[in-house]
Amino acid sequence: MSTPRDYDADPGRFRVGAGLTARHLTGGTSLYALLAERLRHVPRVLDIGCADGALRAELPQVVGVDAALTLLREHPAPRLMGEATALPFADGSFGAAVAVNMLYHLPDPLEALREARRVLAPGGMFVAATPSRADSPELAEVWRPSRTTFDAEEAPELVAAVFERVEVERWDAPLITLPDAAAVRDYLVTRFVPRERAESASRQVSTPIALTKRGAMVWGFRGL
Repeated sequence: MSTPRDYDADPGRFRVGAGLTARHLTGGTSLYALLAERLRHVPRVLDIGCADGALRAELPQVVGVDAALTLLREHPAPRLMGEATALPFADGSFGAAVAVNMLYHLPDPLEALREARRVLAPGGMFVAATPSRADSPELAEVWRPSRTTFDAEEAPELVAAVFERVEVERWDAPLITLPDAAAVRDYLVTRFVPRERAESASRQVSTPIALTKRGAMVWGFRGL
């Protein structure tokens, strides 16, 4: 099923999650920094589901689009309000398009994938990042991810249904270390665990705890 979209109703949940990652990433470079390095040569990049501008902070040529006005207000211009399934841009407007941890919010991600391809110039590239259903196995006794419409397990097949060529980069490593029960609680809350349940579960976890992050970046390339 699709994951709830609560970015206007509860923007704090998103911000807590972003802060946790920034503070407790211990095993590598941030996803946004990796994407910026790969896309630095592309003159115009569309960030679909841009939120408050994490990719823009790494890559100045980003144009943001998001349906959540509360977060979009904090994204530097240029940015537009819009849905991933009806992007407010002309055909062939961008050299690259990015969708980080957002396609699982959609009942049918294929609609957004087709829109992303439409706004790409010939030879353009698309990349989606998404977690695996086997993410954070160290928390298995208190929480497991729910299956969504765009997990890392089926994302390559979905992208391949729209783009001519697909490449997959997977991650499977201890990348985040949560130092205490409060951090575990916040980690669970950002994954839609009700706060009281997250509070109780966090007390069952020995800390500090290193979490194995599993997921994938799926690249789709439009033909010439």
